[in-house]
Amino acid sequence: MSKTTDDILNNAMRLSTTERAEIAAALLASLDGEPEDAVEAAWAAEIQRRVELVRSGEAKGRPWSEVRERLERRRE
Repeated sequence: MSKTTDDILNNAMRLSTTERAEIAAALLASLDGEPEDAVEAAWAAEIQRRVELVRSGEAKGRPWSEVRERLERRRE
């Protein structure tokens, strides 16, 4: 690592967990390049569709305890 990169990393490590997570997310997103308009529009439409299902009562959630139990069984 260059001295500048090392300095930036050392300074970043002094930040709070939340601040470091925000920086990490921004850095990772920057590696993806520019978002594609069609993909972004498709995701926005899917999110809206799911929100409407929840609001209308058509989508049924599961209790966290049930989901956690199912995930724990998968790990075994």
